[in-house]
Amino acid sequence: MLFVLRIGVPLESASIRRNCVNPLSNLRRRRRFTATAIPVAVKSKEELLVVVGGGPAGVYGAIRAKTAAPDLSVVLIEQGKLLTKVKVSGGGRCNVTNGHCTDKMILAENYPRGNKELRGSFFDMHGSVDTMSWFLDHGVALKTEDDGRVFPVSNSSSTIIDCLSSEAKHRGVLLQTRSAVTSAYATAGGKFLLKIDRRVGDIEEVEADYLLIATGSSRQGYSLAAQLGHSIVDPVPSLFTFKIKDAQLTELSGVTFHKVEAKLKLDNIHRSIPQLTQVGPMLVTHWGLSGPVILRLSAWGARGLFSSGYKGMLVVDFMPDLHIEDAKSIFRKHKQNFPKQKLLNSSPSELGLVKRFWKYILDREDISGDSLWSSISNNSIDSVACLLKHCTFEVMGKVYSIFSSRIISSISILKFINLPCDFCIYTFL
Repeated sequence: MLFVLRIGVPLESASIRRNCVNPLSNLRRRRRFTATAIPVAVKSKEELLVVVGGGPAGVYGAIRAKTAAPDLSVVLIEQGKLLTKVKVSGGGRCNVTNGHCTDKMILAENYPRGNKELRGSFFDMHGSVDTMSWFLDHGVALKTEDDGRVFPVSNSSSTIIDCLSSEAKHRGVLLQTRSAVTSAYATAGGKFLLKIDRRVGDIEEVEADYLLIATGSSRQGYSLAAQLGHSIVDPVPSLFTFKIKDAQLTELSGVTFHKVEAKLKLDNIHRSIPQLTQVGPMLVTHWGLSGPVILRLSAWGARGLFSSGYKGMLVVDFMPDLHIEDAKSIFRKHKQNFPKQKLLNSSPSELGLVKRFWKYILDREDISGDSLWSSISNNSIDSVACLLKHCTFEVMGKVYSIFSSRIISSISILKFINLPCDFCIYTFL
């Protein structure tokens, strides 16, 4: 979650549109990224911005503000340690941004919630290419992998942490950890009165001219926003794997499918939602189903799943590129060619079925793997083909795994409050 709150007049700034086919290769030829200045009223003392939250959005927001207005005092307050989630993101390598989706409209299409914010004017000013440019300008070499993910060449999240931390200190941002903003109120004079718990027994009151809330999924941020008069839509979990009610499925733990089509059906969602059908890799775990296709379904269906108590039906097509009639034909030809072979030891090579999975399919159809192909009726063969094209699983809960260490409401999506603000903040996607 990220809010930028300011009392005052908004700054008019021009939108900058850029096209870049190969962003990393062209960044060195681009202009250095410059921030839009914050208009600061002439006062007898420096104005103060308080940033709540020491994640990537908060730290970068503090740097951005101090860069745009060097005379602005910026204090960042974090309950724990700085940038802890950055350290574990991307498997410890830190996925900085996406190097393929440089067009904000294409980027927005891939986000279940928050796509409206991604389509806004902010990403004209500071998109993924600008993010890469900023890190390159600050000495961090980046690389774009085949799937579009951008990582530091060092393959270490510490490179990103060190860059952000050192730049914040260089700019003069005051970093205060082990502290928490417990309340926030707008004063009659147009400022913010904050209470800060220093965790050493004393509570301090601070009057700030600006307030930036960048607290991720922490309830602290939602509480502060509510105190300032904002209505809050409760966040729900996202990016999780499905717990499946199927004792036999546990025998397939570790089996992967490079391409399946999976459709999520929920009793409380009766309209057709295209995004509840996804195509991609899937993994069987000891608790159920995981992998990219499942994570995407969990994201697009997050609110529906929450409302249904994480109960639903998953329909999987294990041969999405093959028509049902073609599948039946393949099985019948295999029967003709290998009549004396046992079913368990012989499945059509065109389908590339793992033996454990092939046994699972036969068991679901109550067909003995010791039976010979010649003894199986064509109707039974057709039913096996139909099961591979339309295999149902009962979803009975959610499980977080190493594949879903981030929650959409906390890191992946920007939330902007529609209030006047003189600078924009970017968080890693």
